Amino acid sequence: MLNKTNRRAAMALSALAVAAMALAANSALAQTYPAKPVTLVVPQPAGGAADQFARPFAQLLSQRLGQPVIIDNRPGANGNIAAAYVARNQAADGYTIFFGSVSTLAVNPHLYKATGFDPLKDFQPITLTNQTPNVLVVGAATPYKTVADVVAAAKKAPGTLSFGSAGNGNTMHLTGLQFEAKTGTQLIHVPYKGGPAALNDVMGGQIPMMFHNLSAVLGQEKGGRVRVLAVADTQRSRLLPNVPTMAEAGAPGVVQLAWSGMLVRSGTPAPVVERLHKEMVEILKAPAFRKSLEEQGFDVLSSTPQEFTDRLKADYAAMAEVIKAGNVQID
Repeated sequence: MLNKTNRRAAMALSALAVAAMALAANSALAQTYPAKPVTLVVPQPAGGAADQFARPFAQLLSQRLGQPVIIDNRPGANGNIAAAYVARNQAADGYTIFFGSVSTLAVNPHLYKATGFDPLKDFQPITLTNQTPNVLVVGAATPYKTVADVVAAAKKAPGTLSFGSAGNGNTMHLTGLQFEAKTGTQLIHVPYKGGPAALNDVMGGQIPMMFHNLSAVLGQEKGGRVRVLAVADTQRSRLLPNVPTMAEAGAPGVVQLAWSGMLVRSGTPAPVVERLHKEMVEILKAPAFRKSLEEQGFDVLSSTPQEFTDRLKADYAAMAEVIKAGNVQID
């Protein structure tokens, strides 16, 4: 029989052997991945904003990986359906990628009793891909020319000035809550079933204003159908250089950037994550890819997996505070 010392030595050798086998397997995986088509799960319907970004991205990723990258649109529950599908039904092997957003990953867990996934435990971030700031937009027929005009009207008749959003708990709604808190105003929130419906009513005069993604209102602003009064960012947008930030306009602390990024299941082998990160960053830094998207109002970016993880954790905590302070509840 082995004595205690020999048993320890045998266990150590066994552990080294297992580690060596794992290292060899990972090395082989890095050389062979991907060996079959890859699926990119998009939590919006075909033609949506996320889809418009994902499709050209998937085409270029397919070229770089040497395998088809298939778009799988799974809309519903503000991204919960798609996220839960990846987290609960797909293997941690890098063959299913999730195109996540701040709404799905940092906001939803604080609003829904059961999302079907844990954003901090179930996903391995790869890279941030894009962001766009929310902006305060008013109808062209309204008398509001500045944020100060809106604040003055809101304070003159508290609880009468309304703003629209894509529904309770989305980043548009949360920007409105931030605005109220930082300006000392009391507004009426009018939730819609989607941002386009709310924006149509802003243009039609049914509601005076909303907080919306810059990329969604840029065309309407250029067409003179709405006015953008301020950008909820720490810096001005290069696409609207004459529009002030919220801080410059008198609403300091109102910052809301709607970001998206690519993730895989937690437990995906490191060589696969590294390969995907390398190829994705090359795409995101390519001028030809960036140009058309930036003209639409997207800020195309990239990050390390750790930078993406840090941002997700920070926004997860920040959104929890905003939602609790505003007593936000799902429709």
